[in-house]
Amino acid sequence: MNPVEKGLKHINGIQMYYEIYGSGKPLVLVHGGGGSILFDYKEVISRLENKFQLIGIDLQNHGMTGHRDIPETFEQDADDVAALLKDLNIKKASFWGFSNGGNTVMQIAHRHPQWVEKLVIASAFYKRSGMMDGFFENMMEATLESMPEPLKINFLNLNPDFSALENMFDKDSKRMQTFEDWSEDILTSIKSPALFISGDKDVMKPEHVVEMWRLVEGSQLMILPATHGSYMMADFGGNVDEKLIDFTVNEVAKFLNI
Repeated sequence: MNPVEKGLKHINGIQMYYEIYGSGKPLVLVHGGGGSILFDYKEVISRLENKFQLIGIDLQNHGMTGHRDIPETFEQDADDVAALLKDLNIKKASFWGFSNGGNTVMQIAHRHPQWVEKLVIASAFYKRSGMMDGFFENMMEATLESMPEPLKINFLNLNPDFSALENMFDKDSKRMQTFEDWSEDILTSIKSPALFISGDKDVMKPEHVVEMWRLVEGSQLMILPATHGSYMMADFGGNVDEKLIDFTVNEVAKFLNI
């Protein structure tokens, strides 16, 4: 993977890392909890870099971006992404957010609607009851040892500071443990065209994704035979379902180019 540009920008008190691939209409890629640009979007970038200008961002505490001594919030992540785009002189873009990144791009549309062309919201949620049974109970007992090994390896490859890994895990865990349901207004305020994607065996219930789809007027919905993210990236076993990812990416490209 060869970005045409990469670097660090001083954004809201931290150094934020970004990579840009390809050229064309801007599409901002926002990774999930514990992830990074290429961990979440390697398969997507390889399929779309000849069709869009892809802007990958490592969020606070993740990948090669710095940390700040405040709790993680989706609102802060949204503000960071918007500030980075301003620094890169990108006036308007589409956004693809996966998992926690899906929550972040919904907050971008709510807080910074002037930046948003279209939204792809993949495997996100807005209410605790929308997650699979036992999810939040398990989060209360989460330890660094229970973090999936591929996420740990990926983080340490990008940032070999073990204390930074502990910091990221701690901040990510606390964000989930203390998550409070969003008002429906956050979703009903979204006026940009939006596509919701989820797996039928995802960590959020399909019914919850349907509920979000109904709240965003004119949005589209795609529920695929997949686990969390396996429709767009390798699963935690390292398996890549090429045909399923091809299908997802083709549908997303079609949506973005309508």
